Amino acid sequence: MLDLGVSRRVPELAVIDPATGEAIGHVPAGGAPEAHDAVTAARTARTAWARTAAEARGSLLKAAARRLREHARELAELQTRETGTPLSHSLGGVHAGIGAIEAYAELGPLDRRPAPRGDLVLREPRGVVAILMPWSDPLAASCSALAAALVAGNTVVLKPSEKAPLATERVVELLDLGDVLMLLHGDERAARPLATHPGVDLVIRPGEEAAGSHLVVVDAGVDTDWAAAEVAASAFSGAGQSCGSVERVHVHRAVAEPFLQALVRRARSLRIGPGLSPDTEMGPLIDADQRLWVHRQVQDAVYEGAELLAGGDPLYGAGFFYPPTVLVGAPDDALVICGETRGPVVSVRIVDSFDEALIGGERIGIASVLTALHDHAQRAWRALPARTVSVNAVFQTPRGGGEPELLDAVTRTKVVHLA
Repeated sequence: MLDLGVSRRVPELAVIDPATGEAIGHVPAGGAPEAHDAVTAARTARTAWARTAAEARGSLLKAAARRLREHARELAELQTRETGTPLSHSLGGVHAGIGAIEAYAELGPLDRRPAPRGDLVLREPRGVVAILMPWSDPLAASCSALAAALVAGNTVVLKPSEKAPLATERVVELLDLGDVLMLLHGDERAARPLATHPGVDLVIRPGEEAAGSHLVVVDAGVDTDWAAAEVAASAFSGAGQSCGSVERVHVHRAVAEPFLQALVRRARSLRIGPGLSPDTEMGPLIDADQRLWVHRQVQDAVYEGAELLAGGDPLYGAGFFYPPTVLVGAPDDALVICGETRGPVVSVRIVDSFDEALIGGERIGIASVLTALHDHAQRAWRALPARTVSVNAVFQTPRGGGEPELLDAVTRTKVVHLA
């Protein structure tokens, strides 16, 4: 008997190498039907997975991490080809992600909650967790989020960014967990129905916890070459596209001139090129739209009165390159101050006192304080409303290791009172 059913034909999205502008692969352009199918499969698998002993789930993740380590170079090269990030940075992200899987495999089976005498405190999985990935540092972020969710007994629907899906797709293949970990490709037409699906119990968007720009405070009395090196390493790594990249600096007037000179030297000396080239220190932006967005912010700052000390001109030709850029004196209402640039742009403000350096941090997610004075460090971490504050080291991503707080987010607490 003939099968007269009509199969659903899913169009494809091209994955572009930002260093060349050429397509390097294609993935399905999923939408609401594909999101529904993925959630349904994950819901079907969730009961058996939740009943699997936590130690067994941890053992499976440890074995998966070993498989990923065997393919670390392959994964890093895939990420570099689709994001443009230098290979060394991608390798760091791969190893950070694998380290997170190993950490959660150890943390997950442990009961970390003290209980009143006679009571039981249990952590139960939420159910189906949807993880919507960014395109910056995708492997570090995806491995950390999915490991925490899975070891806690949740099933996962993972949607990588359509701009950088290939390395994440390979990770899912290597993990080989079946319907416990579903992959959903697509753009916003897949993301929106996934995030709002009634069968999804929790939505995680890695990187949102660091939303807001990264502010560095450079105090009087610090080594300016060292401070500039710290700022440049974070601001220009990954072309400034990571959620933790430095975007704003408040520098004390006493050290402003040598600091700016050192920062400009580093910006102008960076070797820009394809991420797979061994000489490359900074790769391209992810696409033409992102380059246009960055350049508009730089132009806006200059129009509003900022001084351009380095960079500021798009590098047109093959790929989506933009030079390391240093601005000084942008006003509070400039776009580079009000929002996130997500590009290799540092906006510097010169201040007359340490107290003034702590003003204007209301829209930051991360802060780093470089100071020789212990009391200034204490004042800074208390005064700055950032989620993360680093002292005498500039916060950089990706980072390895697991965070117990994420295990709290992917579980529910149940207290059982025993009489």
